[in-house]
Amino acid sequence: MQRLQRVLLALVFALGSNFALAVVNLNTATKDELVALPGIGPAKAQAILDYRAAHGPFKSIEELKDVKGIGAKRFEKLKGELTVAGGSTKPVARLTDKPAATPTRAAKSEAAGASAHEVAAASKP
Repeated sequence: MQRLQRVLLALVFALGSNFALAVVNLNTATKDELVALPGIGPAKAQAILDYRAAHGPFKSIEELKDVKGIGAKRFEKLKGELTVAGGSTKPVARLTDKPAATPTRAAKSEAAGASAHEVAAASKP
């Protein structure tokens, strides 16, 4: 019984964690995708979109430093999350965003490999 509880707790923790890597394509990103980047608010996201509209697609991620309000320090923090090639991966939720939904009891038991009998027994007070 304790083993099942530990497995379920680990599953809930894993599903609820918001840590993942995401890459944002400067040439295809929406304003919302840009705002999800650390240190980029609505005004800077709009400045990036305006720069892209005026100058065409970014040729390299370093070109982001040409956008007003993006200095060398901010660029250094962002460069690992940026690309100009391929598609864009939607940014993941930040820790301040709404946490992932809690999985249903059936999903938890399936993932943990528990039988219906074990789930019913675990849910009784």
